[in-house]
Amino acid sequence: QVQLVESGGALVRSGGSLTLSCRSNETVFRISWYRQTPGQEREWVAMSTTTNYINVKESLKDRFDISRDDSRNTVYLHMDALKPEDTGVYYCNRYPAPLPWGRGTPVTVSS
Repeated sequence: QVQLVESGGALVRSGGSLTLSCRSNETVFRISWYRQTPGQEREWVAMSTTTNYINVKESLKDRFDISRDDSRNTVYLHMDALKPEDTGVYYCNRYPAPLPWGRGTPVTVSS
């Protein structure tokens, strides 16, 4: 059974950068990052496939990027110029056929 584990969340200052990792126990064709900010529903952030197709939410494209290292079965979410409104819990999941949501990794951006 495919398992995904998020890591890399931290407390950072506004304007800082952070890279999150999503590690799986086997290669997954398409993995997306999501986030849930306080008081909001979970939203899609970015997607990556093993064929090197990537897509990032339009409103985040200037600050966020996604990459993957299939030799490590890991998908990364690179976040720059972080803002307090980026604070939340970040999750990764397979698409389609999503798995049960994991614990995510918390990101806190201080002003």
